[in-house]
Amino acid sequence: MPIRPLFKNRADAAVQLKELLPIDRMKSEGWSIIAVSSGGLMIADTLNTRLKLPVDYLFSASITAPQNPECELARVSETEEIVIHEALLETFEIQVDYIYGEATRKHEEKILSAIYRYRKGEHFESMKGKTVLLIDEGSETGLKLMCAIKTAFSQKAKAVYVAAPVIPSEVVEALDPIVDAVFCVHEIDDYVDTQCYYQEFDPVEEETIETILEKRDEL
Repeated sequence: MPIRPLFKNRADAAVQLKELLPIDRMKSEGWSIIAVSSGGLMIADTLNTRLKLPVDYLFSASITAPQNPECELARVSETEEIVIHEALLETFEIQVDYIYGEATRKHEEKILSAIYRYRKGEHFESMKGKTVLLIDEGSETGLKLMCAIKTAFSQKAKAVYVAAPVIPSEVVEALDPIVDAVFCVHEIDDYVDTQCYYQEFDPVEEETIETILEKRDEL
């Protein structure tokens, strides 16, 4: 049975998500909005139309199984924080040395090039003492959000919130105890794939990412 889309597109998802967020508090306390994916960046930009809060993109890269590029085992952030799916490592009998080796390679080959491309080589601005809202467009495994949360904690963020239009129930259960709050429009028990919940789910153009991040300098 086909899955019925929950949102027309990312803009529609952002409008629905905005209804759940403490907008007045975000504005008065000067929260920082951190996207953890390109789609999350588009949602963050739409949310921020009138808020005019600082928006940034925390780059990260997926580390997959040696023989299965669709199976995500871990993720590394641009600040070199690593989150590992321990159960999958045990299942596939993969050594942790493989994860750290791949993390170094992905950081050098993918993340650094993204930093130079989209942030002109500037390092990610520290979250120390800030209240941050981490945003994604959805989440299959939760590793991307967990990696961002670990980065926020390591940088001593004052408070960490998570927002996504659609999230698997098991991911919400995992995140709830460790962040200040999770905001999601739809919590799904039998989650399939994020794109299934959007009627339109086009790839985010590189120029769009550049344009959104350039707005940081205008604040």
